[in-house]
Amino acid sequence: MATSDLCVRHSREDGVRRITLDRPEALNALTPGMRDRLVALLDAASADPETRAVVLTGTGRAFCAGADLRGGAAGGERRTGDVARTLRLGAQRLIAAVLDCEKPVIAAVNGTAAGLGAHLALACDLVLAAESARFIAVFVRRGLVPDGGGAYLLPRLVGPHRAKELMFLGDALGAADAERMGLVNRAVPDAELEDAALGWAARLAAGPTRALALTKQLVNASWDSDRAGAFAAEAAAQEINLTTEDAAEGLAAFVERRNPEFRGR
Repeated sequence: MATSDLCVRHSREDGVRRITLDRPEALNALTPGMRDRLVALLDAASADPETRAVVLTGTGRAFCAGADLRGGAAGGERRTGDVARTLRLGAQRLIAAVLDCEKPVIAAVNGTAAGLGAHLALACDLVLAAESARFIAVFVRRGLVPDGGGAYLLPRLVGPHRAKELMFLGDALGAADAERMGLVNRAVPDAELEDAALGWAARLAAGPTRALALTKQLVNASWDSDRAGAFAAEAAAQEINLTTEDAAEGLAAFVERRNPEFRGR
């Protein structure tokens, strides 16, 4: 199953939903329509029992160059509240859709990831980067404040000093340095990026889907919770997960000394 609309291609095979930004002539800069389509596809992945992992990537020389500002977003008359509303319903909604997706999302960063494009990649659960990829917190170059959750995501990934270095200076960060800093899981040769992403996605798609969703929820919530809250959330997640068929299968397989066959239920 494969379809294409609004410069976003998507397909599903063997439990893996592939979402590809397909506007290479603009370095996959996100129009409002592309952004909204991504949100809809991520929401659909959460609700679709046949989708058990998601891979997000781009075509051409860039993963995503950020929001497309050429359509008037950077200018025109504004009233108080317009910008905040646009961000809330736009870039912030997109990043939240990645963080809240109930299926694991892998970013396969094939080239430049700048501005909102960088934050889109870093919001994913696992990040693979081609060796030629670059990450750029480009906002300072435009005289702008980071948006799309950048000031929320970056300090949690690399600490406040590194985050400020990236956001204050706006220098391009190569894939190898991004790996060393902990921004990405792996930097791989360009020719191996697709196979690496699909290999990880296949492993996730064969895993216990609800347990992975609850694990993602626990890890993301831990950023903002104290120990008591984290322990309570852990206990609740364990309670819920032990009602699933996959948990029963995993425990039975352990006792019977065989590999489990998870079905995502």
